[in-house]
Amino acid sequence: MTLKAGSILEGTVVNITSFGAFVDIDGKTGLVHISEVSDTYVKNIRDHLKEKDKVKVKVISVDENGKISLSIKQAMPERKTVKPVEIDWQKEKGKPSQGNFEDRLSKFLKDSEERFQDLKKHQESRGRGYKKPSGS
Repeated sequence: MTLKAGSILEGTVVNITSFGAFVDIDGKTGLVHISEVSDTYVKNIRDHLKEKDKVKVKVISVDENGKISLSIKQAMPERKTVKPVEIDWQKEKGKPSQGNFEDRLSKFLKDSEERFQDLKKHQESRGRGYKKPSGS
């Protein structure tokens, strides 16, 4: 059987290294690079694969020297992507607004000033009767 790029086949993991896994497909061995094991980041390939595991692989390429590049993540069925939520802006316009930016800003400044004054009063009342030592 000749291996062609794009083919999806089943193979057996025969060896695991720090950079990938060697997979036997019909008597020929190809490499699944660590970046082609999973859609997520793979720090330790042994967390994902073990020797003698049966895996589906996609043939990425076969070079002129017979070196076979494989991918497990590309052989997986495509996951359905989550569609972004659509907002009906016309409906949103009908909601009571909290005021325009200037109104909200002035309310924030007023509240902030009131809180600051309360804090200042509290600190002054705590500080009465205490005097800084004069001199050194």
